[in-house]
Amino acid sequence: MMSFLNEYGSDLLLKTWEQLYISLIALSLGIIVAVPLGITLNRFPRTAKVMISISSMLQTVPSLALLALMIPIFGIGKFPAIVALFIYSLLPILRNTCIGMEGVDPSLIDSAKGMGMTRWQVMLQVSLPQALPVIMAGIRLSAVYLIAWATLASYIGAGGLGDFIFNGLNLYQPELIIGGTIPVSLLALLTDFLLGRLEQKLTPVNLRDGGEDE
Repeated sequence: MMSFLNEYGSDLLLKTWEQLYISLIALSLGIIVAVPLGITLNRFPRTAKVMISISSMLQTVPSLALLALMIPIFGIGKFPAIVALFIYSLLPILRNTCIGMEGVDPSLIDSAKGMGMTRWQVMLQVSLPQALPVIMAGIRLSAVYLIAWATLASYIGAGGLGDFIFNGLNLYQPELIIGGTIPVSLLALLTDFLLGRLEQKLTPVNLRDGGEDE
């Protein structure tokens, strides 16, 4: 282990940063697009079903095939990898946003309207906080997927820890395979843990611990 770190330590830091950079940019774009879209589609159930179906179809395309499809359109490098991962990030976030908004207790919305809140106030102060745990679950799932799938981005020259793994496979060097696999797994676990803590802090008190009083 020490010999691996001595030889590849600087490369490991660089590849880990590339893995995080690609994944987090794609996830951020997914959140920016999918959450507002899911909130908007909550008012149009039929359109929501169509959009979720389209996202599901895109999700069925093999990740390596989608990455390869990006090459003739955007070339090679980080940009096509981010575009492909962004497409993959949409379904979990969009689906959970729609489900979360649909699951808000109608009596809470009626009470808010009865207090004179505007539509935007109801959405921002009532509906969205109540739906947040479900939305965050979709974001966590998408984040773990993207960190894992970003490994394949090395096939199109995007860098990342996949370089270690595929070089190890090509050169029959197990230490490179392990040196890439373990950091990817740790990144996915750490990201899920941190987003879980963020979800706990953002979740309204009445929804924590199954809605029990603390």
